[in-house]
Amino acid sequence: MPSLTPLHETYCKWDRSPPSQADVLEGMAQLVSTPLNGVVQDLLNTLQREVLLDIFGLSKNKARKLQTRPYIEKFNQFGFSTLQNYGHYLLAPGLRKIIERFPRLHNRPMTPTMTMLVSILNGLLGDYLLSTHNPLALPAALYDHYGSLQQGDLAGRVVIFVHGLCMNHLDWSHRHHGGIGEKLLAQRDNNTMLYLHYNTGRRISANGHTFANILEDLVKHNPRITSIDLIGHSMGGLVCRSALFYGKQNIYQWFHMTENLVCLGSPHHGAVLERLGFALQDKIGRFPIIKLISHIMNIRSNGILDLRYGSVRDDDWEHNTARIGQLDDNRKPAPLPSHINTYLVAGTLEFENRQNRPLEIMGDYLVSVKSALGEHPNPRYQLKLPESHKAVFHGLNHLDIQYHASVAEQIVKWFYPHHSELAPEQICRYMINLENMAGIVET
Repeated sequence: MPSLTPLHETYCKWDRSPPSQADVLEGMAQLVSTPLNGVVQDLLNTLQREVLLDIFGLSKNKARKLQTRPYIEKFNQFGFSTLQNYGHYLLAPGLRKIIERFPRLHNRPMTPTMTMLVSILNGLLGDYLLSTHNPLALPAALYDHYGSLQQGDLAGRVVIFVHGLCMNHLDWSHRHHGGIGEKLLAQRDNNTMLYLHYNTGRRISANGHTFANILEDLVKHNPRITSIDLIGHSMGGLVCRSALFYGKQNIYQWFHMTENLVCLGSPHHGAVLERLGFALQDKIGRFPIIKLISHIMNIRSNGILDLRYGSVRDDDWEHNTARIGQLDDNRKPAPLPSHINTYLVAGTLEFENRQNRPLEIMGDYLVSVKSALGEHPNPRYQLKLPESHKAVFHGLNHLDIQYHASVAEQIVKWFYPHHSELAPEQICRYMINLENMAGIVET
C-alpha cells in the first residue's frame, strides 16, 4: 500500500476560515489514517525498548540488537500496518461517507460540543495538527459577544478576551454568572466585546505574533476604534503579553491604542503541574513505570511546554537542543509596557484568614498565587505593579476566576474608577429611600 499523507487525500482545507462540521469529520479521518510515523511510531518503538530493558532485564546493546532482528521488525511492521489499515480502510471511509451523504455539513459551523472537543484536541496536539495540515488545526479568529464571527465596522472602545489552554471563545460565561463581558456591556460606554479563538497547542510566542497581526489588521480596517482593552485567562494572558511584546517591536498602531491589560490566573512564572511533570521525568525517570509515562508525556504540545516557566518570546525556546526544553529557567524577560494599565488576578482554593500551606502553593489548583501576581525572587522576572493593580480571590479555582461575578465587579472598578462604588441594585434602593424621605418631609 502506498504511503499517504493528508495532502494526498481527496479533501484538504487550505483557507484560514474556522472548521465546519465537514472539516471536523475530514480532520478525524485524516487523523486515523495518517501513517504511523514520527512521534507515534517513535513512541511505540521506545515503549517496546523500555519493556525489553526494564521488564526482561536486557542491556541496551542487546535490546537494540533484538529490535533490529528481521522477525522483530516484521512483527512491528505487522502491528503498525494493522493499526494503519483499521483507520485507513474502516474509520476514515466511514467518516467521509457521512460528508458525501450530507454535503450541507460544509456550510454548517461547529456546534458548541464540537467546538469544545476540537479546542481540547488542539491544546493537546495542535502543533502536530498544524504540521500535517489537518483541518482540525484551528486558525485564530475573532468572534462577537454572541458567538458569531466578527463582521462589520467597529468603533469606540473594544475589549478583546483571550481564552486559555484547551478552551474556546464560548467559555467566558457560565449558567450561574453572566460573565465579564456582560458586566462591561452594562456600563454603556460604547463597548464592543470580541473573543479570540485560537490553537492553544502552538508556541505561545507564535500565537503572540498571530494575535498582534490580527489586532493590527483590525484597527486598520476599523479606523473609528478609539481604544483597546485585553483580558486574558491563564495561557491567554501570556498570549496577550507576547502580542504586546511583538506589537512594540513591530511599531504596530494597535499597541499605542491599548489602554488596559487584565490577566486572570495567568502563569507568568510557570504552572506548578508542568514543572512537576518535567521534574518527575528528569529526576526519577530511571524507574520503569515512570519511563513509560514520561515517553507518553513527551507527546504534549509545544503550548503546554511553554507553560513550564511562562515563556512568551521566540528566543525562550528556539535554541533549545531538545523540544521539551530544560528544567532550568532560561527565559528572557518580557517587561510590561509602561503606558498600559496592567491588572493581575489570582485565585486560591484556600479561604480568607484560613492559611493552608499546600493550598497556597497550588493556588487555584493550576497556577500559584505568586505566579499569577507576577512575583518572583529574581528581579529581572518580576512584574512590578502597585498592590492596587492586583487582586486575590479566595475560594475560587482556575476556571471560576474566568467568569465569576466578583471578578467581573473588580474589573469594572479598575476600568471605571470614577463610577459610583454602589452596585445598580444599591443605587435603586438609595433612590427609593430618598423618595420616601421626601414624602415624609412633605407630610
